[in-house]
Amino acid sequence: MKRSAFLMTAAASLAVSACVAGPPPEIATTAPVLPASFAFAPDPESSASLAGLLPSDDPAFAALRGDALNDAPSLAEAIARIDAARARAAGAGASRLPQVGGTASVTASRTSANQFGTNLPAGISIDTERVRYGADLSASWDPDLFGKLRAQERAALARIDAASDDAAAVRIALIAEIAGSTIDWRTLTERENALSEDLVAAESLVTLADIRARAGIAPGFDRVRAETAAAASRSRIAALSSERARIIGRLVTLTGQSGQRVRDALALEHPASRISSAPPSLPSQLLANRPDIQAAAARLAASDADLYAAAADRFPQFTLSAVLGLLAFDLGDLFDEDAVVGSVGGSLLAPILDFGRIEAQIDGAAANKRAAFQAYRGRVFTALGEAEAAYGLVASSDNELRAAADEQASANRAAELAAVRFRAGLSDFLTVLDARRVADASSERTAAARGRAQRARVLLWQALGGSGSQSSQATTRSTSQ
Repeated sequence: MKRSAFLMTAAASLAVSACVAGPPPEIATTAPVLPASFAFAPDPESSASLAGLLPSDDPAFAALRGDALNDAPSLAEAIARIDAARARAAGAGASRLPQVGGTASVTASRTSANQFGTNLPAGISIDTERVRYGADLSASWDPDLFGKLRAQERAALARIDAASDDAAAVRIALIAEIAGSTIDWRTLTERENALSEDLVAAESLVTLADIRARAGIAPGFDRVRAETAAAASRSRIAALSSERARIIGRLVTLTGQSGQRVRDALALEHPASRISSAPPSLPSQLLANRPDIQAAAARLAASDADLYAAAADRFPQFTLSAVLGLLAFDLGDLFDEDAVVGSVGGSLLAPILDFGRIEAQIDGAAANKRAAFQAYRGRVFTALGEAEAAYGLVASSDNELRAAADEQASANRAAELAAVRFRAGLSDFLTVLDARRVADASSERTAAARGRAQRARVLLWQALGGSGSQSSQATTRSTSQ
């Protein structure tokens, strides 16, 4: 009879809950349409490598990159977020397993005999002081008939992937910033060398103008002009110190090292700067290479699992429980056969009338999934835009470098011809001074253009997802799988 009553109650609960049960809402997440190629991409037959875009042969970059990967605060924070995501996933997996607990208790109680009345039968007495000894072992388990716990675990595991990809993206950004800062430092050195040559030439012209003025064959104004050109070179050299200070400060922040450690690394001998070719790539390759896109895809998968878990609240929740224990009123009787007590049961919790609470949760989860999908699309098109811009920047900076090199060669020839004509008496001192100033300024512009071309390659390396950017963090699965 009791069994029949239980089955009738369960059937009624299922019938009522069927009114709110149903699958999660369908949300379109069509894949973004990608272009066939990049507009500024080089010849697809090019054999250049992605790793060649970085200044890997520079010992300063190698040292600072190693320091950053070992001790950078931003990377350590991202790795800690992976550990936090793993802990949440482990908790989600453990919730699918039975929960077992134990208790032990000793309870002393004292009652008044008067509460039982005064007309007790003869020979019957009331024990007013009793001690209760007990020990229980309890277990409960949700068999997850409708998959809510499994969906929550899938969401937690997807967030591990997202955190791992976020850490990979931080790693790529960190390496790119260090590479760019190292290139900026080397560019400052080349600019300073060009300005120093300008200063030497200007000072030699000052000496020459002074000699000619003393000999009475040239006006003193020529010496003043030459001194002005030398002073301008000294001023531009002095201005480079502030740029160096900013680079060192940025590298201290990136690497988590002291300023002296950064200066020592930048002082290492390095080979001459090189300009590598840009490797070809397809837009579709960004989906696999860029960790920020992978992280957005993982968050989209997590939001899908969250939506399924929210929809599962429409169904009944079935829980099995059992208790096995010992109960005695004398410590010596605690382990007797008569002291063993226990119970086994099941409970069914079904939604009947919640006034829209579950639907509100489902609507919220659906909105989160739509937002996650748009965030994924946004990351895809951001990556496409960055890659297009980086390829275009490489092409334009290469053109700028070639034009600057041609300008430098032409300006040097003009300065040499002006000097020859001046010694032959065919041109005045002002012509020589102007030609020398243009030639020395073109040397600095060429150095700056070379630095921008190298910087553009670092941006392209970062936009294409970096070299070896795939996360090495293995996804930890829960013990229930």
